[in-house]
Amino acid sequence: MAIITIYQGASGSGEELAQSVAQSLGYGCISREVLLKASLSYGIPEAKLNDMVEKEPNWWNRFLQSLQPYRIALQAAFCEIAEGDGIVYHGHIGHELVPDLKHILKVLLTAPLEMRIEQVKARQKLNDVAARRYVEEVDKARSRRLIAMFGTDWRDPSRFDLVLNLGRMSFEGAKRIIIETVRSADYQMTPASKQAFSDFALGARVHAALVLSSKMSGAMLDVKAKEGEVSVSGTVPYWISDHDVLEQIHKIQGVRNVRTDDLVRTPLDFGLGT
Repeated sequence: MAIITIYQGASGSGEELAQSVAQSLGYGCISREVLLKASLSYGIPEAKLNDMVEKEPNWWNRFLQSLQPYRIALQAAFCEIAEGDGIVYHGHIGHELVPDLKHILKVLLTAPLEMRIEQVKARQKLNDVAARRYVEEVDKARSRRLIAMFGTDWRDPSRFDLVLNLGRMSFEGAKRIIIETVRSADYQMTPASKQAFSDFALGARVHAALVLSSKMSGAMLDVKAKEGEVSVSGTVPYWISDHDVLEQIHKIQGVRNVRTDDLVRTPLDFGLGT
């Protein structure tokens, strides 16, 4: 089973293509469900998650300073869904929520600007000027969002395995290429890629549990997992004990052992000006 992510800018038929690909492969098709799952599993208010993925760019000032917990929670929730059967995800952050592994196929759908504007006019019932503004503003907002959350830009083709120009091929042609690619030997799950994804998923769950815990407020952490062995490094305020860290981690299913040797305690005035 594979994981397929499909991204398309503010236009087109990315959702319909994802659903069609999923149906042909017998996979599940998901989009905003992963965000809803994050809000339920990790205590993030659904309203804030909706703001993060809204199409308008006015989320930026509200969330620029607090994106890390949302990113980590989204990664953890996405991994929980993707660890089972094959899935096709359509949306504008899915390709950055998972690592580059053998059984993960990341697809970018593109098209000429004028074609995208025509699609938006038809779907949103806008005139030429409004449709052009809509495409430009959404593209800018999503670019800023991805740069803030992941340090990457969706317009970088190297972030994807396939870049399909829907101005040059049909819906069915794009579908056929995606299915043939994901069925090729290059994208088959191996024991190593399965284990690597399981390790990433466990690390994401542990990381989310820590950064979203009220007990761990102020901690700046890096979490790695390998076959149930979890290593936590970074800085924590001086009042957070190893017991506090271990208590949170051992609640996570799949954890066998924990190392906190590389945690550094910060003094009371850490980060404050003089």
